[in-house]
Amino acid sequence: MNVLTQYIVKEILKGSFIALILLLTLFNLFTLSDELKDIGKGHYDLAAIFSYVALTSPRVCYELVPAAALLGSLFVLGAMGNNRELIAMRAAGLSILKMVRAVLISGAILATFSVGVGELIAPTTEAHAQLLRATAQNKPLVLHALYGLWLREDNKFINVRHLENNGELADISIYELNSQAHLQNMAHAEKGIYLQNEQWRLENLVQSQISIEKMQASSKTEQFWQTTIAPDLVKIAVVNPDNLSLIDLAQYIEFLKSNQQKSQSFELAFWGRIVNPLVTFVMLLVATPFVMGLKRGMNVGSRMMIGICIGMSFNILDSIFGHVGLIYDFNPLLVAIFPSLLVSVLSLYTLRRLC
Repeated sequence: MNVLTQYIVKEILKGSFIALILLLTLFNLFTLSDELKDIGKGHYDLAAIFSYVALTSPRVCYELVPAAALLGSLFVLGAMGNNRELIAMRAAGLSILKMVRAVLISGAILATFSVGVGELIAPTTEAHAQLLRATAQNKPLVLHALYGLWLREDNKFINVRHLENNGELADISIYELNSQAHLQNMAHAEKGIYLQNEQWRLENLVQSQISIEKMQASSKTEQFWQTTIAPDLVKIAVVNPDNLSLIDLAQYIEFLKSNQQKSQSFELAFWGRIVNPLVTFVMLLVATPFVMGLKRGMNVGSRMMIGICIGMSFNILDSIFGHVGLIYDFNPLLVAIFPSLLVSVLSLYTLRRLC
């Protein structure tokens, strides 16, 4: 990289990280304000609230990187335009395409940072945050549904009402159907402890065998249960699909497909996480033609308003297309990539007209 390219990259990164810190602080203040309403529930005190906010910060940071890149680049490139630095750079032989290349180099660095936070840190801290909040408020952790987490394995349907902080399960019901889809076995265990090799120990188990002629009940202090359902798979249910790592999503999608269950929402979240780093590039591409085409002397407030409008419009488009895709069963990859692809094409077309 030459000196001018390095300068643009450094300034965009500096502006983007400053914008990220400000946005993260703002969003954390909103979260803190919401959580303070629940103070006093169980053991949910100030220390627990601050821990919850700290643990959710990596997830919020990951989500805010594209917006920070947009605002940071608008501020930095706009300031360069006001100070006539861009004109001086073009007079020195730096073309618009080379400026765009410098912007995209900044995007690559920001995208790498985003992937590192989103894949290595955020999923773990988000799961801990949800568990901490639930246990501190002395509430059973209600998973995906109103009546806990439902899982299917072959002809068995498993309902888990409570997930303990140490990974143990509680209030477990197992329903087994025969080939005619009639209930033939039902079991309820107070607790399930994972051992190893896909094996659980069920404690205080009550079983019922059901047939047309009779129903026979029995109870056991403990019984071993062989299943492909592991603690990590159950903990996935604690976190919103959009906040899971790619590995967790891939494992859960495979589990759902192997048991003939719908997995489209998780597939959409999977492809969305792959596309998300590209959104940073899209936001930077959007900012560049806007700055190049704006008149000099535009103040900071005007640029902020432009950035907010662009970011909100993109999020609304992405959300609408995502819901439409789920309703009409569109291809998840197409649903995830279409908004970014559309905005990228429009940005490149605008840049081409400026060149």
